[in-house]
Amino acid sequence: MALLVVIAAIVTPQMSQFFRGRTLENEARRFMTLTRYGQNRAVSEGIPMLVWIDEQGRRYGLEAQPGFLDQDEDGKAVEYELADELEIEVGTAISMYGVTGTQVMGRNLPANARLIRFEPDGFISDQSPELILIRRTATASDLVAIGPGRNWQHYEVYTNQIYALR
Repeated sequence: MALLVVIAAIVTPQMSQFFRGRTLENEARRFMTLTRYGQNRAVSEGIPMLVWIDEQGRRYGLEAQPGFLDQDEDGKAVEYELADELEIEVGTAISMYGVTGTQVMGRNLPANARLIRFEPDGFISDQSPELILIRRTATASDLVAIGPGRNWQHYEVYTNQIYALR
C-alpha cells in the first residue's frame, strides 16, 4: 500500500503537467480546424469568410463577411472561448486596411476583433495577420505559433519557435 502511495505522489504532478500541455495543443487544433472550415466555406459558397479573433475577450469565431448574406445560416457561424489558462495574440497584417472589426463588421462581432479573411477562391487576404500566438498565460515560453503557409492558401502551425520570437 505504501508503495502505491509513493508511486501516486510521483506520477500525479507529471500527469497534471501532461494534461495542461494537451489543453494548448487542443486549442491550436481547434483554431486550425476553424481556419480550414472558413476556407472551405468561402470556396463552396463563393463568398468571403471571416475568422475573427478578440484578444481581450479571449475568444474567436467564424462567419460570412457582412454584405454577402443577410444573416449567416443557422449553425454555420461559430464562436469559441479560450480555456482559462490560455491567451491569444495576433500579429500585424501585410496590409492594414480592414484589420479591425469596426471597419468590416456589421453584425454582433467584437468591435476590436482582428480578422483572417478567406477569399472565394480560397486564398487568404493580405489583410490577414501573419502570426497568431496561442500561449499559456503563466509561461510565455509554452506557446503555439500559427501563420500562413508559403503560398498563402492556408494557415499552418509553425514548428520552429523562431517564428514566435519575431
